[in-house]
Amino acid sequence: MRNFHLAGRSTVHSLNGMAASSHPQATLTAIEVLKAGGTAADAAVAACALQGVIEPQSTGIGGDCFALIQPKGEGRVHSYNGSGRAPKAATAEWYMERKMYAIPTTGPHAVTVPGSIDAWATILKDHGKFGLDTLLQPAIKAAEEGYVVAPRVAFDWKNNLEKIRAGINAPRYLLKNNEAPVAGDVMKQPELGQTLRTIARLGPDGFYKGYVAEDMVETLRANGGLHTMQDFADHTTERTTPLSTNYKGLDVWQCPPNGPGITMLVMLNILSNFDLAKYPPLSIERFHLEAEAARIAYLMREQDIGDPAYVGIDIERILSKQFAADWAAKIRMDALVELPDVKPPINPETVYITVIDKDRNVCSFINSVAHAFGSAVVSNKTGVVMQNRGAGFRVQPGHPNCIAPGKRPLHTIIPSMTTENGRAKMSFAVMGGQYQPVGQTHVLTNMVDYGMDVQEAIDLPRGLHYEGVYGLESGVSSEIADGLAKIGHVIGRPVSPWGGAQAIWIDWEKGTLTGGSEPRKDGCALGY
Repeated sequence: MRNFHLAGRSTVHSLNGMAASSHPQATLTAIEVLKAGGTAADAAVAACALQGVIEPQSTGIGGDCFALIQPKGEGRVHSYNGSGRAPKAATAEWYMERKMYAIPTTGPHAVTVPGSIDAWATILKDHGKFGLDTLLQPAIKAAEEGYVVAPRVAFDWKNNLEKIRAGINAPRYLLKNNEAPVAGDVMKQPELGQTLRTIARLGPDGFYKGYVAEDMVETLRANGGLHTMQDFADHTTERTTPLSTNYKGLDVWQCPPNGPGITMLVMLNILSNFDLAKYPPLSIERFHLEAEAARIAYLMREQDIGDPAYVGIDIERILSKQFAADWAAKIRMDALVELPDVKPPINPETVYITVIDKDRNVCSFINSVAHAFGSAVVSNKTGVVMQNRGAGFRVQPGHPNCIAPGKRPLHTIIPSMTTENGRAKMSFAVMGGQYQPVGQTHVLTNMVDYGMDVQEAIDLPRGLHYEGVYGLESGVSSEIADGLAKIGHVIGRPVSPWGGAQAIWIDWEKGTLTGGSEPRKDGCALGY
């Protein structure tokens, strides 16, 4: 129960449909689509397309998309992999010959073929009522007529000013008089609006073929990229079978590799060996156990996970309860498990949208350009900010995530969903680079183990053990930080907060929806 003496947010409740996103205009757009008769998938695509204009640091048509959808909230959960591939000329040997032993985070080599547009079209074909011609209109209007910059967007923009200034075409498209816009400024991107109009008219072919693709390829190749028109024309979305584990009565679903959702499932399996509820939610013990589960799961991910079209992954072994129990037995409450250092290649940005419609179609939808403003490459004439997902590859022959022609990198974005006896209970995710598996575990255990509602679970202070440092938000007390340090954790305090969550819970008996939204972002949950 919320304490109304304290600043915070109430949960949002509705009977019909609900949406939650990291931007109020995107959430409102999703609700408008639902009211117009659209499905949850329709609403998510429209909201995400708009966010690609008004939250350009996090997402856009130059990025990738993953989604989980459960029609009518029952039965099969559908999984979509809309991640792009490396150019067919991109071999590890090519990079090593040029003494490039890591893919840069900016510039053309960081760019993989953007997967979002084809993913949106595929999802709409399977689960939508409207087409891109209708659903892109709010984004087109924002790009051409202008939008107001929100506070968190402005914060991220300022923090990435030098990156944009050093980018390819980025200053021209993304800055005002070579400065980052501030909250309240009005921004326009007419070139991007025209690109969106082309996609609205021609569908995915308007992006992967024709003048838009030609301009993207020309921009990349002129700056040393290996991309070809054929790389873009060959892109396809994959319909996949989701992975799941059971955590204390709830089945938790994730997209399979090359998505990293398996990391969160391993964390849950490890934590299921402990009685978290005997420790306070803000306690040394709880944060320690979460960190140890994360360290183990991230080690597994970096050692074992890559594009399954290129490497074998023993998913059955990794998700087995025995695998988790063996690791859980190594965890001590007074010291850290000795593990090799894990340094994932990138720690990017994302937007996440969840929508449930009046027919209880459930859509968990995530879209990203990887790092803030992606590769800092903007296509010459089209205004497309291109992702830097390729920086997630390793240049290390034999590694499951080594770059290869047409290969998809190990990703970071993970939509999630929970069901109970086959019926949807919650659609949720926590965006934010490498934090996502930890964030989803944190929010879900807040609810399952500590009885919090969706908003309380999202609000609670967070930490991320990443590259040897346990970064604790300012809401985590110095007493907890000191206690973790005594165990052996190296403590840091991040400049930006961790993650950005959205969640919708279904109460089938009452026939209602309950939503929560991230206070660390600009957005909200809305229902009708």
